Order: sequence, then C-alpha cells, then structure tokens
Amino acid sequence: MLKTVLCDLLDIKYPIFQGGMAWISDAELASAVSDAGGIGIIAAGNSPAEHVLNEIKKIKKMTDRPFGVNVMLMSRYAHEVAQVAADEKVKIIVTGAGNPAKHMKMWTEYGAKVIPVVPSVALAKLMERCGASAVIAEGGEAGGHVGDITTMALVPQVCDAVKIPVIAAGGIGDGRGIAAALMLGACGVQVGTRFLTAMECVVHENYKNMVLKAKDIDTLFAGKRVGHPIRALKNNFVREYLKKEYDSSVSDEELLKFGEGRFKLAAVDGDIKEGCFLAGQIAGIVNREQSAKEIIEEMFAQAEEILNGAKKFYE
Repeated sequence: MLKTVLCDLLDIKYPIFQGGMAWISDAELASAVSDAGGIGIIAAGNSPAEHVLNEIKKIKKMTDRPFGVNVMLMSRYAHEVAQVAADEKVKIIVTGAGNPAKHMKMWTEYGAKVIPVVPSVALAKLMERCGASAVIAEGGEAGGHVGDITTMALVPQVCDAVKIPVIAAGGIGDGRGIAAALMLGACGVQVGTRFLTAMECVVHENYKNMVLKAKDIDTLFAGKRVGHPIRALKNNFVREYLKKEYDSSVSDEELLKFGEGRFKLAAVDGDIKEGCFLAGQIAGIVNREQSAKEIIEEMFAQAEEILNGAKKFYE
C-alpha cells in the first residue's frame, strides 16, 4: 500500500487532505474523509468563531480520527477563529490566504501541527523558519483563493527549497494527479473539487450539478486586481466581475463590495446566476457522485497501479 512520511506524521492511512472550502467543508464532510483514512478539514472561511467552534465540537463526536481546521487569514474573524482552534487544542491547523506567523507560537505550544498553504517558494521557506510541520504548495489550477504559479512548476521548487514535508494541491482529482505529485517530490496531496461531489458533502445540489457538468475550460481566474485572486466556474456573476475588474471607472472598493457574500449564495442558496462557485480546473474529470471513502480508495488504487507500472518506461 502507498505510504509516505505524511502518514506517520499525522497517523493516517492515506496521504490526502480534503481542501478547506468555505461554506462547504463542515464536520459531516470532514469526519467522512477522516474516517476513510485521510485528513478531513473544517473550513472557517469568513464564518464567525462561534460557528467554527460548533463544527469542532460536532466533529469530535463524529470521529476519533485526526482532523484539521482551515483558518482563512484574510477573514475579519481570523484572530478569533485562531484562538478557538487553540482553545479546542485542534491538532492540525491549515492556514490560507495570508501569513500565519503571528499565530504560530500559540498553536505549536500545545503541540499542533501547523500546515500553511503557500503559493510561492519564499512563503514556504518563511513558514519552515516559523515552525510549520509541513506546507501545502498550491498551484493556480486550484479552486478558491489561488496564486499565479502552476502546480507542475511550484511543487518541485518548494520541495527543493524546504526540508519539511510538502503536500501538493491544485489540479489533482484522481490517481494520476497523486502519482504525478509524488514524482514531483510531494509526500501527499490536498484535494478540494473532487470532494464537492462526495455524498457527505452538503453543498447545494446546484453546485454539485455545475461541477459534474463542467468541462476543461469552464473556470475563470478573477480578483487579482484587488489582491484576492480566485478560480471559479463560469457564470453570470464571474463574467460581470471580470468586466468590472478591467473597467478603470470601477474602484477597488466597489469591486470588493460587488463580490461580497457570493460564496454563500453559491454553496448555501445555490444561486446559479449570482453565486460564486469556486472550483478547480480539474472539474472536467469529476463526473459522478461517490462517498468520500470511495473517492479516496479509488484515487489511491489508481495511483498505486500507475506507480507500479512505471517500469514500462525503461528497459
């Protein structure tokens, strides 16, 4: 069976993280992934600390397996969520959309493993110096908040730059992606878009259907102008946002205001026209609904088959 240093570090069967997706990655999905042998992640997103606390308490009753909390550092509630995670002694802290250095000591003092999402070599090296247990090198193919560099280019450069384990994210949706990530030097993967169609994922049915119907060219990259670039499925809102983004008569404040509340409109309300449906470029290969357990086992069976068959490429 495929095993890496990440399995020993976190006491898991499969070296896979379920991505922290705002308004989507709750205790139900996270516990299913953890029970299946990976690391389920509760996403704080832009939710108040009380909501995150409730999800932490809920997952502790649902599974005895390791789980994590994703703290989105650009949220107005980030400090309070960081404190809640510490108070609850959450053992795995994943951070995104920023630099978590000011919170690191609070988490590491009680033994938490802090694993930041990084879009660059420079941030990966800084996180290693700050005491991170691992980093998630996320390429621009991913859904949600992303950077410019692709996974293929970013992962090996981060692996060369740091000594801590590197987890690859962005554009990974099946066993081929896992095998490729391992060959690039990663010791595990983070997957988001594929889990949007998990049976345990309580995202609105319209969201699931949009992912299932998506083709390879059905995502757009927007938001770079205001410093918060995202990747989302094409719809009326994203197209209108892009028009405003390239319109110099629209201020940054107006642009930010226009985007407020759109993630919830998509994930909770299922508003096909006006919601922002975050998803990665890999959505085109996600074509059926499965349990989290089936998703993980299928992906790793395929990865093992590919890696075991690599001998065919040399004599």
